[in-house]
Amino acid sequence: MKPTLLILAAGMGSRYGKLKQMDGFGPHGETIMEYSIYDAIQAGFGKIVFVVRKSFEEDIRAYFVPKLQGRVEVEFVCQEMDILPEGASVDNERTKPWGTGHAVWVAKNVIHEPFGVINADDYYGVDAYKILSNFLIQQYNTNSPDYAVVGYYLHNTLSEHGTVNRGICLVNMDGNLESVREVVKIKRNEAGQIAYPDADGESFLSEDTLVSMNMWGFLPSYFSYCENLFATFLKNEGHNPTSEFFIPVLVDHLIKHNTLNVRVLDTTSDWFGVTYQEDKPFVMEKINHLVRNGVYPEKLWD
Repeated sequence: MKPTLLILAAGMGSRYGKLKQMDGFGPHGETIMEYSIYDAIQAGFGKIVFVVRKSFEEDIRAYFVPKLQGRVEVEFVCQEMDILPEGASVDNERTKPWGTGHAVWVAKNVIHEPFGVINADDYYGVDAYKILSNFLIQQYNTNSPDYAVVGYYLHNTLSEHGTVNRGICLVNMDGNLESVREVVKIKRNEAGQIAYPDADGESFLSEDTLVSMNMWGFLPSYFSYCENLFATFLKNEGHNPTSEFFIPVLVDHLIKHNTLNVRVLDTTSDWFGVTYQEDKPFVMEKINHLVRNGVYPEKLWD
């Protein structure tokens, strides 16, 4: 058994100004996704699943299939708003995607083994993939029902150019996730504090708050759990044009109902990502620094 890596690449890049998952950051124009896939292959992942939109599926296929052919199995699935649980009814005028929880669920027909989940536009680091791969293989070998999340410190995940959304994690004494809460529009305020808006005006978070950067370890059981909860979500909120079904919504539900444990995996890896166009020079320098230090070859696929 080799685990699968699912890459959430269906975002339209509204804050970035274009499809950032296809933008070049490496010395020869390599995308962030390419470094993620390279790390995953080295860590023992055997299949890559791209979750994309129909409007740019062919472009991503044309770019990645020649590079990955013979190296790893590749699948593509589309996240579209009309891919819903049987019997679901929603507002046909909706234009906003259903969120990350739904994006994973649409891959239900191509994933039958333990799998990791990442964002297309985030760099997670070599060590993180090794730890996640080892966890997924162990879950398979021991027939354990539990999931995992790779945690990062909040102060290492902010952007200087705008707000970010983060899954705030609370960890219990056993090293398992106790709760995860999606917090939106986080940034440093003028006083240097990490803050986000709420009903009372503003709330604050500590520098070392542990956050999920959407690097998860799941089992195929995810798909049945998700389908049931997503159907309930659609019934209650499906006609709200801005509602989204996030991965942490499902994870938090499973934890609170004692369905399974979610292990928090420690990693020495640095995380960095691109949300705004202004983030690009920083990310390019980080990747080129890794290349200069021999973490990656200059030409990634030679």
